[in-house]
Amino acid sequence: MQAIEVIERGREDYAPCFDAMRAYTAARTAESPDQIWLVEHPPVYTLGQAGDPSHLLSPDPAIPLVRIDRGGQITYHGPGQVVAYLLLDLRRRGLMVRELVHAIEQAVLDTLAAYNLPAERKLGAPGIYLSDGPHRGAKIAALGLKIRNGCSYHGVSLNVRMDLDPFLRINPCGYAGLETVDMARAGATVPASDADGGVRREPVDARHQPEIARRLAAALCDVLAAAQARAAAGEPAANQQANRQANEPAATASGQLTPLTTA
Repeated sequence: MQAIEVIERGREDYAPCFDAMRAYTAARTAESPDQIWLVEHPPVYTLGQAGDPSHLLSPDPAIPLVRIDRGGQITYHGPGQVVAYLLLDLRRRGLMVRELVHAIEQAVLDTLAAYNLPAERKLGAPGIYLSDGPHRGAKIAALGLKIRNGCSYHGVSLNVRMDLDPFLRINPCGYAGLETVDMARAGATVPASDADGGVRREPVDARHQPEIARRLAAALCDVLAAAQARAAAGEPAANQQANRQANEPAATASGQLTPLTTA
């Protein structure tokens, strides 16, 4: 089983990062390593290749709009958000697209659970949503992929501690009135040592973003390894689905396929 390289690219403008993903995928050989890129972007709106520009309700001249080749509608990337791009050879890993989507979603759910945030999938509504608390139903993570020649790029974004106002200028992922939230406002917490040597939990803030990014990358590696192992063992797809649901909380068991594009 080939390990996945995790590359921390820091803050990077969207356009050159997008170009780099496409170039890496186009140049892949059978020996090219699979990679996860961890990135934070300056403010930018991205619109899927079949996206409707009318979902940008109130353009901001300070925030560019970039039309790209993933599936889905419009979303926002900006400081305070973890973006994980998955550059994977699906055929080599024996993974179907639906299995990849499910694995990505599960990694986000596992990451949020580590910070005391219950979340869920929603049938027919791509992304991950809070399942409890005052922001119940709010979207906290978005997912979109492109598959070309059996290899994936694009990935998933997770809101940590960011300016959420730009989301008010769009219909997030094409859904009018959808609330978008981040981990800090949702009440996420992390363990911390107190003066007496005990352990308490403190609110998530911008300081914790690198840790959250690495935890998400680790969760992605774990769920993808498990999915590859199931595929290598020849487990029938129906059994894989049943086993996944049996091992997940009830709130996360409802499945849906995130819009994506293939070529």
